[in-house]
Amino acid sequence: MPTWLLWLIAAGVLAIAEVLSLDLILIMCAGAAVVAAGSAALGGPVALQLAVFAGSALMLLLLARPAARRHLERAQPVKIGIGALIGAHATVLRKVDANGGLVKLRGEEWSARPYDPLQVLEVGQDVAVMEIRGATAIVWGEP
Repeated sequence: MPTWLLWLIAAGVLAIAEVLSLDLILIMCAGAAVVAAGSAALGGPVALQLAVFAGSALMLLLLARPAARRHLERAQPVKIGIGALIGAHATVLRKVDANGGLVKLRGEEWSARPYDPLQVLEVGQDVAVMEIRGATAIVWGEP
């Protein structure tokens, strides 16, 4: 079996193992194994392949991993479902008061009640969705 193929197999195993650990160390080693496979494919001796692997792994761990971690830590979680509606803006379609009302929220009509039971929100007013209770949007409008 050619040496370059062994390096690629090692890279695949390391990449799969990274999925289980999620610490971005094994994936950097997998990248280094791919670089070493290139060295082997070009006919480099085993000692050179090992040196290329070690150097590549070190560089990836010192340079690429910190940048990748910062990027992943900075990423905002994607809001889905009802959680994505909190903070959204809606427009009052039918007067919203303590007895109910209707708003247009992201292209759909929702039953609504004011966040402050004493607040009355008139037709056409822009409101913010504070929470969702069942199928009712609890909204707040600036006076």
